[in-house]
Amino acid sequence: MSWFESLILGLVQGLTEFLPVSSSAHLRLTAAFSGWEDPGAAFTAITQIGTETAVLIYFRKDIGRILSAWTRSLTDKEMRRDPDARMGWLVIVGSIPIGVLGVTLKEQIEGPFRDLRLTAAMLIGMGIVLGVADRLAARDETGGRHRVAKRRKELGDLTVRDGLIYGVCQAMALIPGVSRSGATISGGLFMGYRREAAARYSFLLAIPAVLASGLFELKDASEGGHVSWGPTLFATVIAFAVGYAVIAWFMKFISTKSFMPFVWYRIVLGIVIIVLVAMGTLSPHAAESAG
Repeated sequence: MSWFESLILGLVQGLTEFLPVSSSAHLRLTAAFSGWEDPGAAFTAITQIGTETAVLIYFRKDIGRILSAWTRSLTDKEMRRDPDARMGWLVIVGSIPIGVLGVTLKEQIEGPFRDLRLTAAMLIGMGIVLGVADRLAARDETGGRHRVAKRRKELGDLTVRDGLIYGVCQAMALIPGVSRSGATISGGLFMGYRREAAARYSFLLAIPAVLASGLFELKDASEGGHVSWGPTLFATVIAFAVGYAVIAWFMKFISTKSFMPFVWYRIVLGIVIIVLVAMGTLSPHAAESAG
């Protein structure tokens, strides 16, 4: 991997990680359209450490409170009623599905799941799901025609059941094209949570899974020696800087705007990929690495 490739891929990772458009799909597509080798699951996981570092810094106050309360709840039963302590436990509960499936499906994640036809199908399918969820949320918030506005849930309403459902939605993002934030936010909207609440829990829930995946791939790559460390670390730093700016923008955007621009983008991109593959212009296995 060249330094120029790492710069572009780092920018793509930072721009798309927190938007509901699938960063893994965009990394795969960037390589395919540019004629580069697939950066691979290891590159994706390691650069995600950069974007998750941006989450840690942006939500540092929330994370600090949650960690403090959760730690005290281990020995103090009364603290287990504290909202921040509960959030700590719910993040752990919500991380279980992706932890189990990530280990179980490792070979598929690095192989068959990277087929561009599957990526295109996921972009379109999850785009439609996000669009429906967004419209339902908008109807509840505005009351729709001849209806009274309905209260949407806040993070304080989160239950173990909801945390597990969020976790299952997050696990779907193991398939490129789904989008971690897109799937978890859609799940939250369907369960009745406000856009900001769904997005905030989505970002917090991603921290254990992404950091664990990145560190696992880091160890695996160190032993296997199949990662270009200089360019990969450079891309990780770029992803961190861009990712932090995107988080700040996205949290403000969703407080007043709809997810529909992302929905239409996903659908159009998915259709373009399908057409290019059908015409033979793009191979479904384009840019796949041999390793």
